[in-house]
Amino acid sequence: MLFEVLQMNSLNDIWDKIIEILSHQLTPTAINTWFSDCTPVDIEDCRLVLHTTTDFKRGIISSRFGDTIKAALSDLFSCDFDLLVLAGDEINDFAIKKKVDSSLPEMAGYTFDRFIVGSSNKFAHAAAIAVAENPGKTYNPLFIYGNSGLGKTHLLLAIGQQIHEKSPEKSIAYIKGDEFTNQLVKSIKDGTAEEFRQKYRNVDLFLVDDIQFIAGKQQTQNEFFHTFNNIYEAGHQIVITSDRPPLEMSILDDRLRTRFEGGLMADIQPPDLETRMAITRNKAGQLGLLLSDDAVEYIATNITANIRQLEGVIKRLTAYKEILDDVINIDSVKRAIRDVIRIGTYIPTPESIIRETARYYSLKEEDLRGQSRSKNTAMARQVSMYLMRSLTNLSLKDIGAEYEDRNHATVLSSIRKVEDLLKTDPNMAGTVRDITSNINSI
Repeated sequence: MLFEVLQMNSLNDIWDKIIEILSHQLTPTAINTWFSDCTPVDIEDCRLVLHTTTDFKRGIISSRFGDTIKAALSDLFSCDFDLLVLAGDEINDFAIKKKVDSSLPEMAGYTFDRFIVGSSNKFAHAAAIAVAENPGKTYNPLFIYGNSGLGKTHLLLAIGQQIHEKSPEKSIAYIKGDEFTNQLVKSIKDGTAEEFRQKYRNVDLFLVDDIQFIAGKQQTQNEFFHTFNNIYEAGHQIVITSDRPPLEMSILDDRLRTRFEGGLMADIQPPDLETRMAITRNKAGQLGLLLSDDAVEYIATNITANIRQLEGVIKRLTAYKEILDDVINIDSVKRAIRDVIRIGTYIPTPESIIRETARYYSLKEEDLRGQSRSKNTAMARQVSMYLMRSLTNLSLKDIGAEYEDRNHATVLSSIRKVEDLLKTDPNMAGTVRDITSNINSI
């Protein structure tokens, strides 16, 4: 067997490990006196909740042993832990509730202390903290870029979380690039464009995720330009994330490019092995799953480029334990990894190509698959066929089957049209490159 995973996957297993650690420092009498009727209640979001019978015992456990318990948890999970000790009847009313502004549920759980810092993201992390501590005064706008799944959104929302906690009166708006387009189109259709503008132009903090999706959409870029100017000139903070720097967005409006580059740009690179191991422990700790060092290293060695994939493995292992009542061993870890990592060359599915192309053109997937002949839809459909031919092994007939059984001649004509445009139109080259990047970032 390649390694053995510690069989401490339940809350009671973790508490037994803590008691074992305490037993090296305390006498059996002390352990029995203070912890015989102390039970673990919950472990979530890097906080352990215990229950004991009396308020007196609660005070002793918290004051004498609290730091030792938290240090042990920190060593096990590679993240700072809080400790809450309940006494007597308090357990009946206990509930862990994260207080987050109800209008911004996206921020829940995204804090700086839960972000694992390594050489690959140290600069972006420091810049984000500086912005959170002094919004609108330093590094405005802050532009964080890097491949999908490396923590850009975490830093973006952690900024919002910290500013909200320090100054709850400040107004915060969070939106994704493609959703900005969708809301703008809807506001124009419904005659509520002015309400849309006021919603975003007067905020104290403007958080924009995946800005690359507005590139090439002229009306959206124009509206975003004025929104950006209003917020910036008012001295309020703007934070933006993207999967690439502004210079690589070939169809981004020059006015926006210069404004993005006028602030601080911070990139995030894929984490090294040590950072991936720390992230794995941290994510497992948040879900109350304890893995051996060998298990953590095995996971971190096989999942190299995407933090979301690390999370996916941990969540699968947790599900195996909780839903299937499965013992976490070498086979379950391999099974979890097998479901997540991509072995060899990644071949995207037709569904992912159509989905990302439709999103780029602000259309629905059924528009591309259907019979609409509008200019925008027809071009999007042709581009998606070209990408399907370029990125997959599907035949012309198989590609046509994805579009309500269009014949191979129609598919071939669409592909050749895009190929001709790629030779003469630099915008088409940028479009194909951007959609391809989005597809490969899924």
